[in-house]
Amino acid sequence: MKTHCLMAASNFGFMFLLLVGIADASEIKVLSGFAMQKVMEDLGPKFERATGHKLAITFASSGAVVKRVQGGETADVVVIPRQEIDSFVKDGKAAAGNVTVVARSGMGVAVRKGAPRPDISSPEALKRTLLAAKSITYGNPAHGSASGIHFAKVLDLLGIANEMKSKTVFAKVPDPVAVGGLVANGEAEVAVHQFVELIPVAGVEIVGPLPGDLQYTIVYSAAIMASAKDAEASKALVNFLRTPEAAAVIKAKGMEPAAP
Repeated sequence: MKTHCLMAASNFGFMFLLLVGIADASEIKVLSGFAMQKVMEDLGPKFERATGHKLAITFASSGAVVKRVQGGETADVVVIPRQEIDSFVKDGKAAAGNVTVVARSGMGVAVRKGAPRPDISSPEALKRTLLAAKSITYGNPAHGSASGIHFAKVLDLLGIANEMKSKTVFAKVPDPVAVGGLVANGEAEVAVHQFVELIPVAGVEIVGPLPGDLQYTIVYSAAIMASAKDAEASKALVNFLRTPEAAAVIKAKGMEPAAP
């Protein structure tokens, strides 16, 4: 009975979006972090069909999105980690009441498919694994990678930042699957990255999450910007990202949907 009720509510929400959207279709400009790319590429066409609105989405690292907005670029909706959206609220580029959590993403360790699975069961075990590895890769902090910035801090906490510098291989360009790709093609032995950006990469095997307090959950939020040309259309998109349909896609892509 509960399942049927959820399905009915889901269908009602879908039809509501359809009815309110088609009457006055708009183009919504979205700036999104790479981690949300697979999710947005799946949900975008569904939202467009449901509402009649069109999405113009640009994907970049979270740091790059922040720089673009701070540099004067306007957008209707921005989807990046919450702590970075807070800077927009502080600068008056978005109101706190127009920021909505849509997903959470954890970080994990991956190796090439078929390779021995290293021990990462504790911080000390992870430290030994990293020191024993011939090469590692993670998101480049210089590219504004939120997960990369965190993992650089992890290396400091483990006391091995200097030892890992010569072993670290960074992707030449920021790309959502580039980190996993370096492991898949043999350029790096171990990857540490967000699950959502490792799962789509063929040829890699996820060993598990970062252990204990080293884990970092990135909270992705959608902000309706003060520069939004159509606030109602932008709100419709954010609401769509919180529907049961969206939650199912978010989970399938390796993230945790926001609580209803």
